[in-house]
Amino acid sequence: MGRKPLIAGNWKMNTDAVSAPNLAREVLQKTSRLRNVDIAVFPPFPLIPSVLKVLDGSAIGIGGQDISAELQGAFTGEVSAGMMTSLGCTYTLVGHSERREYHLESDELVNRKTIRALEAGLIPIVCVGEKLSERDGGETFARVERQIKVGLAGLSKEQMARVVIAYEPVWAIGTGRTATPQQAEEVHEFIRKLLATLFDQQIADATRILYGGSVKASNARELMSQPDVDGALVGGASLSSDDFAAIAESAG
Repeated sequence: MGRKPLIAGNWKMNTDAVSAPNLAREVLQKTSRLRNVDIAVFPPFPLIPSVLKVLDGSAIGIGGQDISAELQGAFTGEVSAGMMTSLGCTYTLVGHSERREYHLESDELVNRKTIRALEAGLIPIVCVGEKLSERDGGETFARVERQIKVGLAGLSKEQMARVVIAYEPVWAIGTGRTATPQQAEEVHEFIRKLLATLFDQQIADATRILYGGSVKASNARELMSQPDVDGALVGGASLSSDDFAAIAESAG
């Protein structure tokens, strides 16, 4: 449907004041010739300004790995969506599986953060996905459906047009295990059909749905050849500029 692929690199709690701008510089050099794919990187919060400086004027987007559900106030340690846009960020991750698991973020909290991101002008990448026990128990579609319905509750069609979805099966993150292209496609197709019922077919057709879960240069092309896989949310492989650039190239 003409959806431009998006390759997003989530650096998680890696890199530092020296390695982050260096990595950004390498990614810029190795992907600058790619025209048919969007690229974004998600450094740790303190390192965003130095990465922004390197990527200033380039086509590479920059985002936060999380945002607060609050606008401002006495919330020690939190980072607001407004702070991110004031820096020059374009994106934010919302509801990453590690936030859900380690910080007990609920679908309702993900919804509040998604709305805050949109209000601030950020593009939220809303992450959904099931645990291994849920997949083995045949609960994949029920879990993803609830995450989508609650996480996107109250959004207008205009707001939804700015949202990106990332399907990340928790059992395939950092484990070396990867959903097969067929497993990824069946969930992506399910999500797109669900978006058509929640919003409309036009929104569903236009929404980019990324796959995240041990994406590597060796499996990226086959994953992204699936009709409903519109790019990748890349973890470990995004810390290698060569690997990340190879993944981006396979999408474009």
